[in-house]
Amino acid sequence: MEPLAAKRAVVAIDLPGFGKSPPLAGEVSLQTLANAITEFLREHDLIGTDAVGSSMGARLVLELARRGGVLGCVISLNPGGFWAGWERQVFHASIWLSVRLVRALQFAMPTITAHEWSRRLLLTQFSAQSAMLAPSLVLEEMRSCAAARSFNLVLRDLVHGAPPQGATIGSMRKPLVIGWGRMDRVCFPQQAARAQRLFPDARLHWFERCGHFPHWDAPEETARLILETTAD
Repeated sequence: MEPLAAKRAVVAIDLPGFGKSPPLAGEVSLQTLANAITEFLREHDLIGTDAVGSSMGARLVLELARRGGVLGCVISLNPGGFWAGWERQVFHASIWLSVRLVRALQFAMPTITAHEWSRRLLLTQFSAQSAMLAPSLVLEEMRSCAAARSFNLVLRDLVHGAPPQGATIGSMRKPLVIGWGRMDRVCFPQQAARAQRLFPDARLHWFERCGHFPHWDAPEETARLILETTAD
């Protein structure tokens, strides 16, 4: 965040049910979260703002880009939902088990995140460079994950809900970049081609030796990509 804040005005949205903001009333899904983000942007006169999303957030910014007239430039990092066949079941089972484990081990998280070997075990599915991650960062992420009240509902919608819709070629008025880690064990790299087929205006950027979260494993490259994409 700091490299971006040094060059851009940054607004970090506290997604309903995933931080301090209360969960949405009624249906909780990717569509209703996208609606809530749109409403927030309108209320704060931020329509047309450039946006970056990761994982589920990456799927959300793609949905908002598809709708048109909401965002400016969009950088979508390892978006979920572009699986086929067995990939869907592997994603659901592994993420469900991982989150249950993280919640059950909250009492031991300060110790687990303090050691390189235990961070590697904890993050083997999510990071290809876990040894370089600061213990404080990992602890904060694990606390946030465990406290996300709407996670289960959104996971169910992501897995069992409607598949992602794409955008027709030539419909993107602003740059759209889809970034993917070549060592992603959550959303496998072959899914990148499917995402690009649905969003043919998108430019695909590969992060080498990078897992599911480029801002973890390749923070400098991620910041550089964002700054280059959003440069006027």
